[in-house]
Formats: sequence, structure tokens, C-alpha cells
Amino acid sequence: MGVAGGLLEVIALHPADAEAAQEGGADRLELCASMESDGLCPSVSTVSAIRRSTDLPLRVMLRATDSFTTEPAEVERLAGLAQQYLAAGADGFVLGFLTPDAEIDVQATAALVGTFAGTPWTFHRAIDAALDPRKAWRALRTLPGLDCVLTAGSVRGVETGLDDLCRRAKEDPDVAAVTMAGGGLKPEHVPWLLGSGVRRFHVGSSVRRDGSWTKAYVDSRFVRAWRNLLDAEVGRHA
Repeated sequence: MGVAGGLLEVIALHPADAEAAQEGGADRLELCASMESDGLCPSVSTVSAIRRSTDLPLRVMLRATDSFTTEPAEVERLAGLAQQYLAAGADGFVLGFLTPDAEIDVQATAALVGTFAGTPWTFHRAIDAALDPRKAWRALRTLPGLDCVLTAGSVRGVETGLDDLCRRAKEDPDVAAVTMAGGGLKPEHVPWLLGSGVRRFHVGSSVRRDGSWTKAYVDSRFVRAWRNLLDAEVGRHA
């Protein structure tokens, strides 16, 4: 399930973000809103507008609150929203739930995923808040359709979690194949991650001027810098 080169995913909040990300060489977009809450569901109209502005694959956030826990009524609501997103042009989703005991909520996650069977999806950084990472990764293997796990290796970001990210990827090629490093990712982290087998990378604030979610759109020049870095480093590690 890995990628031959380096996959670059960029967070897009608006059509202007999507256009700049594509111009800069992004491979895929994550669509969400409310970054002050670490990303919530965008409006269906936003997804539709972004779909019209780009032909890049779109993965849309399915997260209604700033909590990683959920309940059946919320899962049902998200399931309905997922169908609207698919109709608006989504190609996949980003989601994931934890139990109150900080374990992967396999039941709730599988229930939602089952409503869009056959559609690829990413388990987001809820994995970094799991109490027992090894147990969490075992649980993820049971979930159908999962082809990507966005993780920083730590709730505090890649700067803190880099060693764990690299170790886990080196120990298990299947983990490396689905890992997408993101969450405060910096250029200097990339060689270490590539050397560990990670080939997917996720950026957000680092491709915006001054790192601002509210005052700046994605800058194509910053995306291009990441694209060039990944291409160069992937070539060096080939």
C-alpha cells in the first residue's frame, strides 16, 4: 500500500488553497475547517467548490467536535455527511475515534467506514493520543479500507515523536507503508523518515506565509519547496 516516490498531502481550507497546492506540486489534499480545533468537517459547498478548482484527490475530514471520542448519533450524522461529500466530489476521508480509555474505538470507526465501503480513508492523529501505541496499531490492522495513518509519533508533534516514528517504521514494513508523517513536520525530518521507509508526508501551516491559518492562503512556492525536497531526497534514498 506504499507509494513509489514521496506523496505530498497539503491541507486545503478554500479553493485558493487547492489551486496553489496543485500548482506547487502536491499529490493530494486534505479538506477540513476550524484548524483551531485541529480540523473539523468542512461545509459540503466548500468541498464542491474545491472539487471544481482542482483535479487532485480529495480526502475530507469526518470529525464533528474537537474530541476524539464519539457516540452513535454523531456517527450517524457523519455517515450522512460522508455521502454528501462523495456526491460533491470527495475521493476519500480522514477520520478516527478513541474510547474514553484512549484506545482505538474499533466499533465506532468500523461503523462509519462501513457506510462508504470501498472508499479509501486515513486514520488521523487520534493515533498519537492512544494510551498504548502498539495496541493501537494492532487495532488499526482490523479496520477495512484503511490505507493511510497520519501520525507525528507524539501528541506534541514530529519534533518529539520522530524517533518513535522511525523506529516503528523500521520494525514493520506494513506500518511504514501506511504511515503519513505530519504534525509540525520540518524539512530536516524528511531524510530520517525516508531512511526508515516512510514515503508519505503531510503539511499544513508550513506552506502558509507566517504559518497563519487565518491570514494567508497556501503559497505555491512553499509547496514547491517541499515537492523539490521530497523528490531530491527520494532520489537519494532510491
